[in-house]
Amino acid sequence: MSNHVMQLNDVHVRFPIGANWLGRPKGFVHALNGVDLTVRRGKTLGIVGESGCGKSTLAQVLMGILNPTEGRFSSTADKEAGVQIVFQDPQSSLNARMPIWRVITEPVFARKRTSVAELRNIAVELARQVGLREEVLDRHPHEFSGGQRQRIAIARALSSDPDIIVLDEPTSALDISIQAQILNLLTELQQARGITYIFISHDISVVRYLCDEVAVMYLGQVVEKGPVEDVLGAPQHPYTSLLLESVPTMGVAGDFGQPLTNTDLPSNRNLPPHCYFLDRCTFAGSECRQAQSLSPVGGEKDHVARCVRATSGDLNMREGKENGAC
Repeated sequence: MSNHVMQLNDVHVRFPIGANWLGRPKGFVHALNGVDLTVRRGKTLGIVGESGCGKSTLAQVLMGILNPTEGRFSSTADKEAGVQIVFQDPQSSLNARMPIWRVITEPVFARKRTSVAELRNIAVELARQVGLREEVLDRHPHEFSGGQRQRIAIARALSSDPDIIVLDEPTSALDISIQAQILNLLTELQQARGITYIFISHDISVVRYLCDEVAVMYLGQVVEKGPVEDVLGAPQHPYTSLLLESVPTMGVAGDFGQPLTNTDLPSNRNLPPHCYFLDRCTFAGSECRQAQSLSPVGGEKDHVARCVRATSGDLNMREGKENGAC
């Protein structure tokens, strides 16, 4: 049996903008631009990048909500219930009118005719697994704290026994101490059930803690991916390095060794013909004035980067700048 549960090959997604008098689109927003990605069974893949990089569109493709405009997407998960999602804000994602036992079992109820007694039994068992007591199941979402609501959302995602759960910033709306509890819960559930997680986040420290692999996105492309300790420990794309340098550290003065040459994001309506990061990169040279593909880093097939520097395995971006290399 393959250890891959999802595979994306050269996936593009574009959305039409307006229409001319013939009814044809005036242009397109290019949300995903040639995404190649493998999701491994029982592992956690982190997706990181700044707002507008295509993370949410990618999540919709992985959920089966959006079909690629071009490219191929395949999944071994059950099409009806094999992929579930936990949203960033549990309060807005839970039905305020339903008691908790009904919220948790909504995916089961939607798929098949099930008795109230059976639904209740399912809710009791799932509540236990996520750390909620049976006696709270008749309450409504507004009666719970943010952390408890996120536990309810996780229980709901588990109710259809999915192969994959997409976690869309599941801890960003929670206090730090509650974040740790939810992350530990997710780890325990993965170990017990063998679930595959796709973890979308802005928080590099959370990705470092929870994920096995990470993909860094920029302007609808994956610019670097690989084992989390390699990508975050020795970044090979200037954008990844910039993301890591922007993470504040308590008690340490900021050291932004790679300032942007341009703070404006390129337009995703008219994509550049060269490296997408060229106009913002301090390492850019003549070699960068062409489209870049993901290349192995120093011969390591699991760690790849969309940069001409990647094939050399040069770990020091700052040294490259000082030497005038691209």
